[in-house]
Amino acid sequence: MNIKVVRGNPTPEELAAALAVVRARAAAATSTPPGTPTPRDAWSDPSRIARARLPHPGPSAWTRTYWPS
Repeated sequence: MNIKVVRGNPTPEELAAALAVVRARAAAATSTPPGTPTPRDAWSDPSRIARARLPHPGPSAWTRTYWPS
């Protein structure tokens, strides 16, 4: 890996910090093989909203269709 400073005169500490960020990003990119799906978070799962069964049709079914807060 070659890194070239194009503009400016960074201190050794600044250059080390920039190199650490580049290395961390490269390591994170290679940690999972390409094409591997990422697991979904539980909060985005639509099935958590519809856990209760739907009301059966009947005279008072419309009163059970609201979303409780």
